[in-house]
Amino acid sequence: MEEPIEKGTPNERIPYWVKVVSVFFLGWLVIYAARTVLNPLMGDIQAEFSLTKAQLGLISSLFFFAYAATQIPSGIIGDKIGRKRVLVPGFIVFGLFAALTGTMHTYVYFISAWIIVGAAQGTYYGPQYALSSEAIPPHRITLGSAIINSGMAFGTSIGYYISSYVVLEWGASWRVPFYIIAVPIILVGLLMAWVIKDKPKNVQAKVKEQDTDVPTEPFKFSSLFKNRNLLMAYITIFCSIYGFFMILTWLPYYLESERGLTGGSIAFVSSLVPWAAIPGSLFFSWVSDKIGRRKPVVLFLLPVAFVTTASIVYFENMTILYISLIVYGICGKISLNPILVALVANNAPKQALSTAFSVYNFIGMSSSILAPYVTGYLSDVTGKMASGFYLASALLVVGFIAMLFVKEEKQPTTAAA
Repeated sequence: MEEPIEKGTPNERIPYWVKVVSVFFLGWLVIYAARTVLNPLMGDIQAEFSLTKAQLGLISSLFFFAYAATQIPSGIIGDKIGRKRVLVPGFIVFGLFAALTGTMHTYVYFISAWIIVGAAQGTYYGPQYALSSEAIPPHRITLGSAIINSGMAFGTSIGYYISSYVVLEWGASWRVPFYIIAVPIILVGLLMAWVIKDKPKNVQAKVKEQDTDVPTEPFKFSSLFKNRNLLMAYITIFCSIYGFFMILTWLPYYLESERGLTGGSIAFVSSLVPWAAIPGSLFFSWVSDKIGRRKPVVLFLLPVAFVTTASIVYFENMTILYISLIVYGICGKISLNPILVALVANNAPKQALSTAFSVYNFIGMSSSILAPYVTGYLSDVTGKMASGFYLASALLVVGFIAMLFVKEEKQPTTAAA
């Protein structure tokens, strides 16, 4: 039988919440490494299957459609039967089909396998953030989420480097990176099965009986959209993720086709965003925890992300490109996400955390369905990729306006005595 979640006992050398943060950091690392391992290979895949840019973008769009489609069901099921029981099997399927993707020899089969990878990844977000939100002490929630989130940055860079060097520098088949990345994915899934504790349904029932803070009224799904702060967080993450996944998907292709970079240079420049995001995410999460508020930090980050996203394509100077990518990394989606996660955690019904986080990520990732295809389509129509970047910038303005409507009280900034 699974044991109830504990935040750490005096006999533990490493507190349980630290183990949770560490293993979920690795989870995001391999998820993003698997996603970005595809992007430097887009030219090879385009040539292999004779694709237009729109068809090339459709690979990522359908991947994220499947990812988004499994968000809410996995959250609801996780709340009912146990988050770990959803998370671990999904992760193993993710690893197996990442390897199978590399074996596919037609566009339809390739994209079908990649869609299953996306669906399997979709079982991770809601259960993961529900488990971590319960395990991390309240005064560490934003910083803990930022450390987990920084796995995205490490994984993004690692995925770029695997493909750029194995294929573009060393001349291996574009299929090889899919085989390479599958191994750590499965190992991390097994590590989660060993480390993560979950609350079985009967334990959850006992906790609800003893916890006077848990509402006695049954949870209604519609209540998530009647809460103004949650709704504004959902709109903001949609706008932020659109730009992030537009950059994540198309930046290597843009650097090669319109800036003339090749091989390892593409990996290096593309990695400026995730590497800059690591200190940015930790710093702004620390500031948010320190002041006990989320809104002021988000209102600072969004305008900076707007300016830098547009600057990537507006200025032809390479130095400005590098600066724009670095500053976007510091203030973009990866830094914004843990702060919005904390906002959701502070406002969501505690008996439906997994569902609330799944809805949050479903809405956010819905924009990732649009971004790859729309950017490819606009590029086909205009002959340039700049229009896709400008659209992403405009959506950040919408996110900024949404955050103006958030009302929040100052959260505790120190541990309870």
